[in-house]
Amino acid sequence: MSMILSASVIRVRDGLPLSASTDYEQSTGMQECRKYFKMLSRKLAQLPDRCTLKTGHYNINFISSLGVSYMMLCTENYPNVLAFSFLDELQKEFITTYNMMKTNTAVRPYCFIEFDNFIQRTKQRYNNPRSLSTKINLSDMQMEIKLRPPYQISMYELGSANGVTSAFSVDCKGAGKISSAHQRLEPATLSGIVGFILSLLCGALNLIRGFHAIESLLQVLNICFFSCTLNRLSFLYFEQCYLLVYYTGWRNVKSFLTFGLICLCNMYLYELRNLWQLFFHVTVGAFVTLQIWLRQAQGKAPDYDV
Repeated sequence: MSMILSASVIRVRDGLPLSASTDYEQSTGMQECRKYFKMLSRKLAQLPDRCTLKTGHYNINFISSLGVSYMMLCTENYPNVLAFSFLDELQKEFITTYNMMKTNTAVRPYCFIEFDNFIQRTKQRYNNPRSLSTKINLSDMQMEIKLRPPYQISMYELGSANGVTSAFSVDCKGAGKISSAHQRLEPATLSGIVGFILSLLCGALNLIRGFHAIESLLQVLNICFFSCTLNRLSFLYFEQCYLLVYYTGWRNVKSFLTFGLICLCNMYLYELRNLWQLFFHVTVGAFVTLQIWLRQAQGKAPDYDV
């Protein structure tokens, strides 16, 4: 029998559930689909605004608009036009009932649980298509789906619990524990911003001095090595700036290796710089390395019980 089983309203940016219907069925298949609901809720910001995920005997459909996503679980033979018409009704009613300020500032899961009453009534209507009073509008929805069909999410993209590695979710073991493709770092601190500016300044100074050395004394081999060392040193500082801002695999190892190369380059320039200059450049390198180590990747998003 084709029918809608459950529906949820979820905030896109962080996967916070705003409202949901009551699930009475607790079969194994339903429990598995609840896992897919949780996984999708964490990736809504990365997915198109109209999608379908086929999970064997069940389909999960959702639409997203104005920072809110409307998800539903139905049997595999439930018509697409009815499924997205159902979601469209939820969307229109939710936007009419609640303004964006309320949805953006909500902090508690299911803070709009009273919307469940409308979800239940609409679900009952759509589970009995003969009682629908919106058959005329279904032709418009059917044409819209034909012109812009929902994006089909594959299990590879989702990265399901059975160990599939995807472009969205990579679980590496070792130093790079979190995928660098979409991983974000913790917010930058004042000391981190200062370190970024100092590292950028050191890199620019070394780059300018290196180019001037090439232009003026290109005929002297030793000066060529000197200018190349300065240019390499500037790129090392720029590399530190990159590691401070972006997450990459083996990030801490790269930062310590970069600092080691900075020390070696400054040792080579020992006879051409005074102690204060060497102390400044090495200290900046050490300070930025410390800031890279302190600014770690953000933790896992809250596991809301969607």
